[in-house]
Amino acid sequence: MATDTTRSEAPDAYAELLERYGRISSIQDAGGVLSWDQQVIMPEGGTPARSRQLSALSATGHELLTAEEFGDALDSAEASDLDASQEAAVREIRREYERSVRVDTDLVERISQTTSEALPVWTQAKDEDDFEAFAPILEDLVELKREYANQIDPDADPYAVLFADYEPYLGLDTAEQVLERLRDELVPLIDEIEASNADLATPFSGTYSEADQEALARDILDSVGYDWDRGRLDVSAHPFTSGNQFDARITTRFDEADPLGALTSTIHEFGHATYALGLPEESYGTPLGEARDLSVHESQSRLWENHVGRSEPFWELLAPEVEERLGVEATPRDFYEAANRIYPDNRIRVEADELTYHMHIVLRFEIERDLISGDLAVEDIPQVWNEKMEEYLGVVPDNDAEGCLQDIHWSHGSFGYFPTYSLGSVLAAQLYGSADREIEDLEGDIEAGEFDALQEWLTENVHRHGKRYRTPELVEEATGEEYSADAFLEYATEKFAALYDL
Repeated sequence: MATDTTRSEAPDAYAELLERYGRISSIQDAGGVLSWDQQVIMPEGGTPARSRQLSALSATGHELLTAEEFGDALDSAEASDLDASQEAAVREIRREYERSVRVDTDLVERISQTTSEALPVWTQAKDEDDFEAFAPILEDLVELKREYANQIDPDADPYAVLFADYEPYLGLDTAEQVLERLRDELVPLIDEIEASNADLATPFSGTYSEADQEALARDILDSVGYDWDRGRLDVSAHPFTSGNQFDARITTRFDEADPLGALTSTIHEFGHATYALGLPEESYGTPLGEARDLSVHESQSRLWENHVGRSEPFWELLAPEVEERLGVEATPRDFYEAANRIYPDNRIRVEADELTYHMHIVLRFEIERDLISGDLAVEDIPQVWNEKMEEYLGVVPDNDAEGCLQDIHWSHGSFGYFPTYSLGSVLAAQLYGSADREIEDLEGDIEAGEFDALQEWLTENVHRHGKRYRTPELVEEATGEEYSADAFLEYATEKFAALYDL
């Protein structure tokens, strides 16, 4: 590859690189739409064709990214006179290129096809509580992802390589430290809460139709400012968000006995969507128009879910809507208490309370780390899962459907994703604390249903930067502080000590 291009010889090199990268970005976005379709509205029999379509798109994008011409364009751009934003974009493209060029196109294609085929297998296995039906294709995915990690860096911890796909700049050591600290400091708090015998309100005691819950979910999205011209709400087996600054779609799911689950999931996914919609439109198709990986992405969803959606001011706003849509009459304080009850015996991660949620993440992190390292066999996952549930949460799932089959992530081959939920929760507390200090009467705004100031703060300090800053740099730019679990642990201790009169 040409590496001797002088700065004066390549005035258009950056533009050429972005043009090439933009084609790849468009292919990836097209794959995202097909994946959304598969999980939301595709006929059940469409999997054979869809797996081939997604495989072809993945292979084509990989071939374009790893082509010699792309490498030459990247070298030329790096040798050009670039401003700070352009240098950041080239840095991100270089990182993606260097990882991708080490991976065989055939492997990329096999991973894409296998994950597409795995989705309906997981869905049916979960519906039928049949882990053995999912195990063979899960074994295939584990082997494929081990091979993927080995091709990128044969000398590195394979799980660290996979984790870097989702969080490239905090490092697995940081994730381990945060998770250990959350485990060590939250478990005593949870124990103290259990021992308190506090009687928090439980206003939701009946069953509530999916239609009524969906109407409430749409009311909530209206209240927080979801842009329906660039988004939509649908139902899927596992809530998720898909899209970009022009089209950010969210899904949720409904349980007639648990309206709070749908509510928190909807607000969580709104946080993801509002991040995507806040990215700069003029930078679409470049790293400057892409989200800063999953720790930051999860910080946005967890901020809206917990710091807004589980706050007392929010329930002052929402109480009349709940009464109208679900027929539940209770005080805002009662709803607030219900939204923040601690349920250590809850077996489902996406329905977990704000504290025990992190024990679910620790459990998954430990299992998939051992799975990728070869220290745990796929066939042993149900037993180990149940043992860890009992150790960390004091409960054993009644079946695998509510145990090791409950999450969709492994069917996607997304090993290394789970730690970003806790990393994002930690960052959410830092970001919300900074926003609260800078926005006059933020709680009053939330109670009044005025979210513009918070949206503008997040867009100004997080969204508009895309991938200009590495994760630690973005945290310091937004908060003036280094990334730390301190703010989250202080927030959690203060909030739940007050709720449970500790």
